[in-house]
Amino acid sequence: MNTPVIPPEPLDTLDLGIGGMTCASCVGRVERALRKVPGVQDAAVNLATESARIAYVVPPDAQGPAMDALLRRAVRNAGYEPRAAGQDDAPEDLSPWAGFLPVGVGLLLSAPLVLPMLGDLFGAHWMLPAWAQFALATPVQFILGARFYKAGWHALKALSGNMDLLVAIGTSAGWGLSMWLWLTSHEGHAPHLYFEASAVVVTLVLLGKWLEARAKRQTTAAIRALHALRPDVAHMLGRDGEVDVPVAEVMAGDRLVVRPGERIPVDGSILEGHTQVDESMLTGEPLPVTREVGAPLTGGSINGDGRVVMQVTAVGAETVLSRIIRLVEDAQAAKAPLQRMVDQVSAVFVPVVLLVALATLLGWLWMGAGFELAMIRAVAVLVIACPCALGLATPAAIMTGTGVAAKNGILIKDAQALELAHKVDVVAFDKTGTLTVGRPRLTAFEVVPGQDEAAVLAAVASVQSGSEHPLARAVVVAAQERGLQPMAPDSVRAVPGRGTEGEVQARSYLVGSLRWMDELGVGLGALAARAKSLQNDGATVSALAERTTDGLALRAILAFGDEPKPGAREALAALRARGIRTVMISGDNRGAALAMAQRLGLDAADVRAEVLPGDKAAQVVALQQGDGEEAHPGGQRPSAAAQHGAHIVAMVGDGVNDAPALAAADVGMAMGNGTDVAMHAAGITLMRGDPMLVAAALDISRRTVAKIRQNLFWAFFYNVAGIPLAALGYLNPVVAGAAMALSSVSVMANALLLKRWRM
Repeated sequence: MNTPVIPPEPLDTLDLGIGGMTCASCVGRVERALRKVPGVQDAAVNLATESARIAYVVPPDAQGPAMDALLRRAVRNAGYEPRAAGQDDAPEDLSPWAGFLPVGVGLLLSAPLVLPMLGDLFGAHWMLPAWAQFALATPVQFILGARFYKAGWHALKALSGNMDLLVAIGTSAGWGLSMWLWLTSHEGHAPHLYFEASAVVVTLVLLGKWLEARAKRQTTAAIRALHALRPDVAHMLGRDGEVDVPVAEVMAGDRLVVRPGERIPVDGSILEGHTQVDESMLTGEPLPVTREVGAPLTGGSINGDGRVVMQVTAVGAETVLSRIIRLVEDAQAAKAPLQRMVDQVSAVFVPVVLLVALATLLGWLWMGAGFELAMIRAVAVLVIACPCALGLATPAAIMTGTGVAAKNGILIKDAQALELAHKVDVVAFDKTGTLTVGRPRLTAFEVVPGQDEAAVLAAVASVQSGSEHPLARAVVVAAQERGLQPMAPDSVRAVPGRGTEGEVQARSYLVGSLRWMDELGVGLGALAARAKSLQNDGATVSALAERTTDGLALRAILAFGDEPKPGAREALAALRARGIRTVMISGDNRGAALAMAQRLGLDAADVRAEVLPGDKAAQVVALQQGDGEEAHPGGQRPSAAAQHGAHIVAMVGDGVNDAPALAAADVGMAMGNGTDVAMHAAGITLMRGDPMLVAAALDISRRTVAKIRQNLFWAFFYNVAGIPLAALGYLNPVVAGAAMALSSVSVMANALLLKRWRM
């Protein structure tokens, strides 16, 4: 008896803003709190965006709104502030000095405390009276530093630790030690106090967080720039002429006027006029593109010097711009696989640091040092060990990398694709529409002797008139150019990977590949030699057969030719120059595929011809397993991955039939001029449909991963080097605080260097 398979329940997702997170430990704490909510399947928290993405199944006894409230309450109970996704504390047009007031006050109060330290360097030994030090340090400690106590207390209640707890314990120990030394000192004796250490550390941490916040605003600049492409008002054509309406009220089917120099408000097509459109912010294409009547217009692009009337085809979340924003936000909200390892380290980091600080205190006491010295060295350990940089290292680089890629027409849908793309050593390309222009022409039409050529062409055009396949469109165009008007077929049936069958005026026709004809037993007869000759010349050859009372009879053969995309040959050469193998996968006959491969500079060993749409995914799997590993044109050496028999394969395609292969590849890249299905299956979308963007996508992946590794190295280096130095007494709390603040700032600054990347 077979057990019925119960399909998994579909997951809902919720994006939630979270305020108050300061370090990698906070990330783990929020994730654990969210995952304890019944129904939650996964929760990924991003420190750089201060947001969480939660995947959940609504329990049977709960409703969607109730689930939202439960998740928000879990965040609040963990000690953080739930917000609406994308909500910030302040408007986007912040001045560069926004939020600097607490830092400025801290600097003013701490400066007099630091002056005696500077005087010591020049032989001037003096210090402020104890009461003055107390008066300056206490407001910094308990007013400006109140945020650390609040967040640290929440962490302590949850039996976990974070950066705030370390800062609060460390600075409180320094302040408390100073109070004890002051109050227990003999009259007339001025003890050395450490008020300046606690005040300066609090101020330096606040300064570091302020610089970090400024850097974060720069990493999210790409998203803000995309949002800014949306105009607020559209000029709608109504019965009374042009009327200005909010873009939010525009509906599909409305007619809008777009004046010269204005942004196009939504997606649509031109009804009247012609112009040139600047789509650089969406596609990275620097030159304006010409748009005539019937041509598509994309919301967010800039109209040139022509006034046009457009008909709206998509609004709101369905527009291309909205989908782009969604893809970039998804990538920036996602957690890279490398970050998960960092989170595991961060989960135990703070407890370990507390133990190291305690061991430092006890160790120095055991060695005979005074309590004062032992406490100061324990404080230095607590201060330098804050794991802020660990939490920012990966998301900061990913946010900057995906942002700069989007500006250049490369949309990275998930962080895993970004992290994996730099390892790619094989790139497989679909042929039609990816490496070629995708607008084939009917180059030859040969009918069986005794047939009327015009009538047969009209018949095959009629069968193909309802299809969107490039070859079908080429037939219809050729018929129209000869003055023939295709008729509406009575019935049409598409046979995937083979062709089309349809009835026209009670006559049944089949048009498709020669392989299909061979499967059906249709011989080419007198046209066999001509078909072979056309294939040898690089043409894609199809055949037309008619279903008669005596069976299927050949009526004609059709030959199609396509052109390589401009720059396709150079793009393939650029990939091979990097040691990356390039493979072309095509459904065409081998002769046509090899002829196109020769024009593209591809080796015959790297051509997969006569591949059915359903078999493209199998070809990708074969390449991953090392198929054809010996064939590296030009004597290329296989990559390190190849030498171990495991290839990382990227698949580049544009059609519905490419979707399974895109999903099967390690990295799927969809051409933005292709179908939505292909873009949904791919991890990366190339908005311009330019093969050169493939190499650019691999390059931005390589540079982003390099930044992640650099950031993680410095984040770990600060702690691995700093904690022993502090424990051994080589760092005082002030220097430790400066180093800790610098670690976060350096990680953010290093990530922002990616903004200089150019194709």
